[in-house]
Amino acid sequence: MAAKFQVVIDCKDPARMCQFWTRALGYEIAPPPQGFESWDDYYRDVGVPEGELGSGPDRLVDPSGAGPPIWFQVVEETKTTKNRFHFDLGVSGGRSVPLETRKQRVEVEADRLSRVGATRIQALFETGIDHYAVAMLDPEGNEFDIN
Repeated sequence: MAAKFQVVIDCKDPARMCQFWTRALGYEIAPPPQGFESWDDYYRDVGVPEGELGSGPDRLVDPSGAGPPIWFQVVEETKTTKNRFHFDLGVSGGRSVPLETRKQRVEVEADRLSRVGATRIQALFETGIDHYAVAMLDPEGNEFDIN
């Protein structure tokens, strides 16, 4: 049987990251666990110190239930090196769609996410290869691709 898992992303500002990634993924802010008014109430119940509470939303869920939950965990240090893994956001429609149409779809999404806090790094394209993507950074500098 497959293990249940969540994706955990270290960050400085979970609320900002939640705001961006809800827009990027179509996810929603996760409601607190049953029996708790808020995530802070839940965190208190498991023993998290008061000084670490109240940073705003820090968890996302896929409203369809298909994707894994995401937790933005506060850490003191900032990102210093390239990610060891990243999100690929598939918006092009796949290889059954003409390359020029896929490029347009990817560019529209790259532009949209740039307006809500992402930074464009570069287009990933080589003549003769049937692939087009754009490498981006989220608001805290984590790499992701749109393809």
